[in-house]
Amino acid sequence: MLKCPAHSKFNNFLHTDMNMNTIKRFFCGISFLLFFSSAYSQEFSLSSPDEKLTVKLSLDQGKLYYQVLLQGKQMLEKSTLGLRGAQMDLSSGLELTGKTARSIDETYTEPKIKKSTVRYQANELICKFQNAKKKQLEVIFRVSNNDIAFRYRVPQTGEPANFIIEEEMSGYRFPTGTTTFLTPQATPMIGWMKTKPSYEEEYVPDAPMATPSKYGVGYTFPALFRLGDKGWVLLSETGVNGLYCGSKLSEASKDGSYKIAFPEAGENNGMGRANPTIPLPGYTPWRTITVGNNLKPIVETTISFDVVEPQYEASKTYTFGRSTWSWLLWQDNSVNFEDQKKFIDLAASLGYEFTLIDGLWDKQIGREKIEQLIEYAKQKNVGVALWYNSNGFWNDAPQGPKNRMNSAVVRRKEMAWMQKMGVKGIKVDFFGGDKQETMKLYEEILSDANLYGITVIFHGCTLPRGWERMYPNFVGSEAVLASENLVFNQQANENEAFNASLHPFIRNAVGAMDFGPVLLNKRHNKDNNGGTIRKTTETFQLATSVLFQTPVQNFGITPNNLQDVPAHVIDFMKNVPTTWDETVFIDGYPGKYCVLARRHKETWYITAINAEKNEKNLTVSLPMLLEKQVTIYSDSENRQSQIDKLTMGNKNQIKLKLLPNGGAVLIGN
Repeated sequence: MLKCPAHSKFNNFLHTDMNMNTIKRFFCGISFLLFFSSAYSQEFSLSSPDEKLTVKLSLDQGKLYYQVLLQGKQMLEKSTLGLRGAQMDLSSGLELTGKTARSIDETYTEPKIKKSTVRYQANELICKFQNAKKKQLEVIFRVSNNDIAFRYRVPQTGEPANFIIEEEMSGYRFPTGTTTFLTPQATPMIGWMKTKPSYEEEYVPDAPMATPSKYGVGYTFPALFRLGDKGWVLLSETGVNGLYCGSKLSEASKDGSYKIAFPEAGENNGMGRANPTIPLPGYTPWRTITVGNNLKPIVETTISFDVVEPQYEASKTYTFGRSTWSWLLWQDNSVNFEDQKKFIDLAASLGYEFTLIDGLWDKQIGREKIEQLIEYAKQKNVGVALWYNSNGFWNDAPQGPKNRMNSAVVRRKEMAWMQKMGVKGIKVDFFGGDKQETMKLYEEILSDANLYGITVIFHGCTLPRGWERMYPNFVGSEAVLASENLVFNQQANENEAFNASLHPFIRNAVGAMDFGPVLLNKRHNKDNNGGTIRKTTETFQLATSVLFQTPVQNFGITPNNLQDVPAHVIDFMKNVPTTWDETVFIDGYPGKYCVLARRHKETWYITAINAEKNEKNLTVSLPMLLEKQVTIYSDSENRQSQIDKLTMGNKNQIKLKLLPNGGAVLIGN
């Protein structure tokens, strides 16, 4: 709903489109009603279809601001808007030249996200402004129930056909007392073999806003904020492609403000400009704000996909599912012919659709033998995905194949070979930056792969920004401190439950997350007898297969698990799906615990984990399980996985006992 100030004469005025001279003539006659001087102010309001969420947009002394209110409670205070570049300043000296409003009611289907069919209902307001030099800016706001998306459009005025943006003024000013759940942006060219930033830093929960980030260069999206008893706000961005860079949040200012910030100049070994250039006319990506008085809207939001459009048609019908992955626990040495046959056999025995052959296959197996493996997998009805290094010159990672994904000519030749061999997908690693040039590479890899019917997973990479809907062959991205760290160091195992309980509220709330869950070995090495020690229960591991959402799950199961874990654990892993028709948040708090329900066709999976040091006893309402036969996977007192069955009848409540670092899964059908 579009609302304007209450005074009827002003209200009628704001529903007309006038130039600035007309506005001044109008106000000369009613200066006794509204303050008018050289500092002229206007305000507009746009509300959600249910009228609970409101954006107030204001033009004050030639500068643009907005505020966000949820049921009258201020969730974002007066925050800045606008763009600035050397060619033109579209952040100050602005005057209103027109505005339009409309309602949106669209339904789309997307099997790769947390909800397969989405009805998107929103109200949209487009306000048009110009500065003293007649350079124009359009600000587009969409408000749906619990979600806000906004972006800019810059028309072409005069000869310049592009706009180098030096600063985006879009800000987020939070009320005093807000706490944060943020992960820092890493500085360029640090970490293993100079592969950062790769969105693999740790979160700090419930931190004061003024806390500096670890590296001093801001925070990655998404970003979660708790506003005390008022509720929660999740910030992110979507719709980023090769026409813009990936953005981040700046460090917080003293007044509680964050701002959109561009990549660091040193990313990708200094290749390319850090700030974006758009064609004219051109758009910026969508900035998204999810708002709730509880965590349910945060976990269930689909705004990352609601406001974007497919960039091209699928060249074929892509399929998704479960995959084995030798490298996770068996590491580099497993990338050999005989071990890969073992993991193909494992996939076949589990009924899995895929196996992933990781880096170094070009040297340790070779192309001729890889072709034999692919043929062997076909006979077992298992599809093969292959790993690639994204480049050859912006990191020092030694794993190959290298120099196959960063050149269009070589890339298409490689993909034609893969198509001929029957390769189903690729995993491309080590990107190390968010510059526009890098975003263009992501998009080119995806679009070329689609020409050859190949799906794509990205690792060592940026956050996916609406890509599940934009690119039909995009599967998911790592962009998280993922399961490989459980193998690398013991501290990751100590924090495994804590980190897992964060992801449904933050990282996985906005995009598919290729984490690599379900490590059933008690010791994280090939022989299950050395290396780091798993601290979570087997049931916790099962729970993560549902808790973490991505349409292809590269599970950490190894051949020995078929004999050394209970049969019901393997039976569960044989049947767990990877695509979901519905997702419902039940209970939880980031960093402490989470109870989440997902539906695949007619079957509901309820997953629960406990990250706290004490046993947690919960009574949860599960109306989706009414009258259903329910199978329950839980932890016994000695932390062993157990299985029970019950009939829910007409009661929709059930008691869950979650051990520390433990979990539960309920299946109802």
